[in-house]
Amino acid sequence: MPDPIEVRKVPIHSVSDASEFEKLIDDGILDADRVIAIIGKTEGNGGVNDYTRILADRAFREVIVAKGSRTAEQAKQIPIVWSGGTDGVISPHATIFATVAPASAPVTDEPRLSVGFAMSEILLPEDIGRTAMVTKVADAVKIAMRRAGITDTADVHYVQTKTPLLTIDTIRDAKSRGHDVFTEDTLHSMDVSNGGTALGIAVALGEIEMPSDADVMRNRSLYSSVASCSSGVELDRAQVVVVGNARGIGGRYRIGHSVMRDALDADGIWAAIRDAGLQLPERPHPSDLDGRLVNVFLKCEASQDGAVRGRRNAMLDDSDVHWHRQIKAAVGGVTAAVTGDPAVFVSVSAAHQGPDGGGPVAAIIDAGA
Repeated sequence: MPDPIEVRKVPIHSVSDASEFEKLIDDGILDADRVIAIIGKTEGNGGVNDYTRILADRAFREVIVAKGSRTAEQAKQIPIVWSGGTDGVISPHATIFATVAPASAPVTDEPRLSVGFAMSEILLPEDIGRTAMVTKVADAVKIAMRRAGITDTADVHYVQTKTPLLTIDTIRDAKSRGHDVFTEDTLHSMDVSNGGTALGIAVALGEIEMPSDADVMRNRSLYSSVASCSSGVELDRAQVVVVGNARGIGGRYRIGHSVMRDALDADGIWAAIRDAGLQLPERPHPSDLDGRLVNVFLKCEASQDGAVRGRRNAMLDDSDVHWHRQIKAAVGGVTAAVTGDPAVFVSVSAAHQGPDGGGPVAAIIDAGA
């Protein structure tokens, strides 16, 4: 059985700041050697060349090394997933997951938060957006589930991944070996990588049957309700973090999930919080959260029909500001209005992650002793 989990959210005060993470360790709330995953938002452009992710990654890994006994090489093995782009009111922050000694955690037979991690086989550039990627991701999800002590797929509420996207160099590499790639548009390859990964998660959890290459980015009826996929230039395989609930693990935290049906679906966010186990009135207010919401994690996507609730918008036609940034800012505002806190994890490019125009929502609460 895995150890119980402690999870905390900290603000990031500047692009390479990890001082609040360091303070949690200095105050004895977290043990640097027990940190098992970090998921955060950085303030860059969220695109292919968003180097704020690399700066934040370096800062947090340096704290792990400086405050613990792990070497720099060992610290590199910890899954740290950064989503770039804090458009609108979204505030840069990080959510840190660490194990604690079982004797120090509240004992309960109720389902409590558990986390598992795995890395897939290497994803070749020609795999991205194709069934080879789906298969490799699905295999890694199953490994991460086992490591989290989760045997029932219904107990998986959030799967956060980081995968490679295509760059000029990797496209050239594929061609040199006689292969083609899904797309040569490097920015669009972010959507493709995320979409292919989400289908792999859906297959692993039994949400869908194995899709065909023709389904990727085209058949939007195929999706996962718990996938949150991010991509970048930092790695060459899928980094998979499975977050769910397990009985007998102990601890104070619990996770639940739901989906937003469209960009304005605040009820979908409240549904995820309720699913995590927090009792709320019929028409809740941020004050009803009473400080017990740790964080929410969302994916969002501009609807393919260019409308929200029957009203046309110009996001997909705007040549000045890419729709990635517009929908992220919109959903970030809706989410912050629900939680009363702008430090929310809202990530764009949600192909095959929740219904078209919407996206999955996961919520972690402090369930108390």
